[in-house]
Amino acid sequence: MLTDQDKALLAQKGISEEQLNCQLHSFETGFPYLKLMAAASVENGILRLDDDTKESYVQIWKQYKQEGHHITKFVPASGAASRMFKAMFEFLDADYDVPTTEFEKKYFQDIEKFAFYQALDDACQVLEGKRISTLIEEGNYKAVVAAMLDADGLNYGQLPKGLLQFHSYDDCVRTPLEEHLVEAALYAASQGEAEVHFTVSTEHKALFQQLVADKLPEYEKEYGIKFNVSFSEQKPMTDTVAANMDNTPFRNEDGSLLFRPGGHGALIQNLNDLDSDIVFIKNIDNVVPDRLKDETTLWKQIIAGVLVDAQRQTFAYLQLLDSGDYNHDDIENIIRFVRHTLCTDYEDIKNMEDAELVCYLRKKLNRPIRVCGVVQNVGEPGGGPFLAYNPDGSVSMQILESSQIDQNNPEYLKMFREGTHFNPVDLVCGIRDYRGNKFNLPDYVDPATGFISFKSKGGRELKALELPGLWNGAMSDWNTIMVEVPLGTFNPVKTVNDLLREQHQ
Repeated sequence: MLTDQDKALLAQKGISEEQLNCQLHSFETGFPYLKLMAAASVENGILRLDDDTKESYVQIWKQYKQEGHHITKFVPASGAASRMFKAMFEFLDADYDVPTTEFEKKYFQDIEKFAFYQALDDACQVLEGKRISTLIEEGNYKAVVAAMLDADGLNYGQLPKGLLQFHSYDDCVRTPLEEHLVEAALYAASQGEAEVHFTVSTEHKALFQQLVADKLPEYEKEYGIKFNVSFSEQKPMTDTVAANMDNTPFRNEDGSLLFRPGGHGALIQNLNDLDSDIVFIKNIDNVVPDRLKDETTLWKQIIAGVLVDAQRQTFAYLQLLDSGDYNHDDIENIIRFVRHTLCTDYEDIKNMEDAELVCYLRKKLNRPIRVCGVVQNVGEPGGGPFLAYNPDGSVSMQILESSQIDQNNPEYLKMFREGTHFNPVDLVCGIRDYRGNKFNLPDYVDPATGFISFKSKGGRELKALELPGLWNGAMSDWNTIMVEVPLGTFNPVKTVNDLLREQHQ
C-alpha cells in the first residue's frame, strides 16, 4: 500500500506506480537467462580485418567526417573511484603498520612512478610537515595512504576516476578527462570541432566543470580545434526501488521507500538525449599516454569506418524496399546482408511469404547500429560476445555478462569459459534512421535482461535491481557488428597499482 509520502517521492522522480509495481514484480519472478546459440569467434561472426581493408575503412571514416556529420564522444564517468583503492583502504584498517601484502609492497616500492606523486608529496607536507620519503623512512606508511585517500588530502578515495592524475608528461600531468579530450581531437573531430559528453554524478559535476574550464584553452590551442564539452547525470526516473528479502519494498528508518541508481543501463536515457549522428562510447579509465595513442586512434577510425559502410548499405536497402522497385535477387542480397554483415538470422525465414519477409527485413534493417571492438580473451573481466536468441526467435550478436548466463547449464558455462574474445566497452554507434530521424533508444531495450544483486543498508540485507546494462540488454535490439581489435587498445585502471603498468608510465 503506497502512502502519500511514497506517491510524492514517485512523482518527484518521474516514476509511475505501474513502473514501481513492475520493479517489485521483477524481484518475485527474477529474470530469465538468455538462450545461447554459440560464443562469437573469428570463425563465428567476429570480423578480423587485413591491412588493405583497415585502410579502406579509415578512408571511409575520414571522408565521413569531412561531410560535416554530428559526432560525439560519450564517456560514462560517474561514480567514485573507491573500488580502485580497495586494497589501500584495507591497509589503513589493518592491524599492522608496514606493507605486508604484495599489493601494498608494490605500491610503496614504486610510489614515485605514480603521476600523482608530487601532489601526494605536497599533501603529506601540509598534513604531516614531512615529505613522503621521510614518512616512509620513519615507517609511517599509513600517513601517506591517508593523505592520498582522505578528504583533507587528495581525497582520491571519494573522487571519480576522471579527476585523478593518471599520466605524467615532461611539463604536466593528465587526468582521464583530459586524455579523452585529446582522443576526441585525434579521431572524433569534424569541421574543426570535437564534441565530448561526460555522464557524471551530481556531487562531482562542479569539479568536472572546473577542470574543463581550466584546461580547455590549452587543448584547443594545441590541437587547433574547438571543444564542445557537456555533462549529464543519471535521471531520477531511472532509479530502481530496493526490496527486502521477502520482496516487499525496502523502507528507510523514516519509512520512505529506498531507491538506488539503476546501474550503467540508466545511461541509455542520456545517450538518447544526444542530437548526434555517430557516437563513440568508451569507459573513463581506458586511456593511455600520448606515446601509445596512435594504435587507439587508428582502430577507432577503423571501427567507425565499418559502421559508416554498414549503415550506408542498410540505408540503401531500406530505400529500395520503400520504393517497391525490387526483385527476388534484391531480396536475396538483403537477406545475405542481414545474415552475414549484421549477424542476424532467423531459421523460419525460408517459410515466410513475400510480404511477411519484407516486413521482417525492414524491421531488422531499421534499427540503431553499433560496431563493437572486441579483444582476445586474456582473463580480464568483461562481457563476452555471443550469438543469442531474441524474443522473436531470431539470433543476433549480443554482449553478455556472466550474470546473464545460466550457471547450471554446463554447455553455456563452457561457451563462456572458452570464449575467445571479450568486449572492453569500445563502441561506435549510429543512432539515426535512414530518413535522418533519431531513434528512440529506450524502444530497443530488452527489459528482461536486468538482474538482481544483493546489498545491505544500515546492517539490513536488501535486494537491488540493476537495469539492463548499457552495452548489454539496453542495446539488445540493435544491429551489432563485432570487430577484433588489438589488446593494446584496452588498458583499464581497476586498481591504483594498474597505473604502474608500463602502458600508463
